[in-house]
Amino acid sequence: MKRLIWIGCLSYFLIGLAHVVLGSVLPVLLEHYDREYSQGGTLIFTQFAGFLVGVLISPLLNRRFGKRGGLLIAISLLCAAELAYLLLPPWELLYPTAVCAGFGFGMIEAVIGTIIIAAIKEKTAVAMSRLEVFFGVGAMVMPLIASGFISQGWWRFSFLVISLFSLVTLLLWSKSSFGEIDAELRADRKAANVSGTDGNAASHKKRFPYQGKSLGILVLFMVFFFLYVGTEMSLANFMPAILIEKIGMKEAFATLSVTCFWVAMSIGRIFSGTVAERIHYRVYVLFSCAVTLVLLAVFPLTGAVWSAFAVILLLGLFMSGIFSIALVFASKLLQGTEESTPSILIASGGVGGAVLPLVIGWCMDHLQVNQTAWMLALFTLFMVILSIAAFFLQHKQLRLNDVKNTPLPTSNNG
Repeated sequence: MKRLIWIGCLSYFLIGLAHVVLGSVLPVLLEHYDREYSQGGTLIFTQFAGFLVGVLISPLLNRRFGKRGGLLIAISLLCAAELAYLLLPPWELLYPTAVCAGFGFGMIEAVIGTIIIAAIKEKTAVAMSRLEVFFGVGAMVMPLIASGFISQGWWRFSFLVISLFSLVTLLLWSKSSFGEIDAELRADRKAANVSGTDGNAASHKKRFPYQGKSLGILVLFMVFFFLYVGTEMSLANFMPAILIEKIGMKEAFATLSVTCFWVAMSIGRIFSGTVAERIHYRVYVLFSCAVTLVLLAVFPLTGAVWSAFAVILLLGLFMSGIFSIALVFASKLLQGTEESTPSILIASGGVGGAVLPLVIGWCMDHLQVNQTAWMLALFTLFMVILSIAAFFLQHKQLRLNDVKNTPLPTSNNG
């Protein structure tokens, strides 16, 4: 189990690199191709469209090739896509390249998240936060590497770094043994053969176990993840551009803002799982979203480098555990759906990661930079509203469980 978690951590480190590399080099990439920010937003949209496809198709590939085989396909595709980025092909070819890259890291994230949540029943949030720490480290290191490459005029080699880590991860997944977990990594393929002989109604029921109230909870969290991932990816991809326009920073220095954001993310994720287990998932998610809203409302008011970076560090700290804790929170609310809920919510996040950066890219071209920052605060306001709804849903669920478990009073006639 420990080996699986650590290789999973390396895989999350890889997708952390892949998530932010495009945003880290976006200003110089657009300058190289003589394109506008709205076109950069379209490229990011394309990459997260690929992410969505990867998440949605992952169950099909897992049934056909097993989870390990699906991961090998995804990592290979990510490696090839990053090598294609390195070659700086014509702008039109960047779109299919972005789809392949997004497909790769989307499927990796969905499969590993599903394995961990289904396999670890106790302190699930701690295990997920450990993976998210490595995601944050990858997302933190990549802008730092990109900044160094940009300052030397070698920014295209940022993509080579991801290709090399993809190759290492591919070798580890292909050669490692995980004991009894190996059977589970092959189980989906066998299950597919069995389900082919079973009744269609039973198969459909197993694949979509959401009815009535549980469907409403699922939709609530789908919208929440849409907004959260879209906001996080908009910050990660457009933060340097916002600071360049807002304060007049140089490109290489502005890129370091993303590193600061992910440094705080990584530090916060070290503790987020333990804190969430102690104060309850619903309290953690609601409090984190509320503080994030306040910080994004303050961000447009900052006019100095130090104040902007202070807000960025605090944003990273308080946003650090929202994704992983909300994922576990939703899975616990929808008990019995651990195999499907993570993939659905990650896919919803992928849609947000595609759509909202597209909106922010349009805002960068057509609105003032502070108005763009206010848009991010608006997205977070809706997250706060949804987290309040989820808070009271679980509170009500716990009260009903207490009533059911309370023994009836017995009369004493003696």
